[in-house]
Parts: sequence; structure tokens; C-alpha cells
Amino acid sequence: MKLILDTHAFLWFINGSDRLSPTARELIEDPNNQRYLSIASLWELSIKVSINKLKLGMSLIDLVEREVKGNDMEVFQINPHHLEKLSQLSFYHKDPFDRLIIAQSLVEDIAIITQDFQFIQYSVRILW
Repeated sequence: MKLILDTHAFLWFINGSDRLSPTARELIEDPNNQRYLSIASLWELSIKVSINKLKLGMSLIDLVEREVKGNDMEVFQINPHHLEKLSQLSFYHKDPFDRLIIAQSLVEDIAIITQDFQFIQYSVRILW
């Protein structure tokens, strides 16, 4: 199964947080699943680091190498089809990073691992 991790799910996974549901953890750890982290999540993390709302303990480049690639995940790039879908989304959700992840999910038909159930308003598949 193809899965895209919302930013908080990724952070909770790499930090071993018990805030990540057991189901979400099993899905992320299952080597039969293709796991993706959107470049939008990396953008969000870089902004939070720059305004001192988040400390990663490593550079963003190291985070990608150690935690994304090291956990056999792929960085999911943004393409024009995602942006076209983004331009068509209703504004149920105001977070620009989440909206981009939603657009990617809809275009590529990929389930999202997230605790943010506002995503359901967009008819995306949520796993938690």
C-alpha cells in the first residue's frame, strides 16, 4: 500500500512518540508499504526550525538521509498536477502544507497517515 505521512506523524514516528497510534506505527513499519514524506513536510519543518518553533537536533539534509531514507521512505516531490488539484480545493483546511499533502493524495490516490481528521472533508483516505 502507498502511504504519505503527515508531518506530525513523521515526527512522532522518528521520535518514538506514543502519540502515534499503534495502527499508524504498524503501517509505517511494514516493509511491504511504500512510505512517502511530502516535500511540503520538509518545507514546513524548515520554516518551523527557522522561527524557533522546532528543534530537529540535526540539519534538514541529515534528517532526510537518516530518518527518511534510513527508514526506507521516499521524499514525495510536488508536480504541476498536484498544484492544479491544490488550486481546486475548497478551503475547509487553511494549513498550506496540509492542503498540498491532500492534493498529492487525491492526484496519486495515496492514503494519508494523519491524526488530523479535517482531511476527511476532502474525501482522502485517512489511516490512523
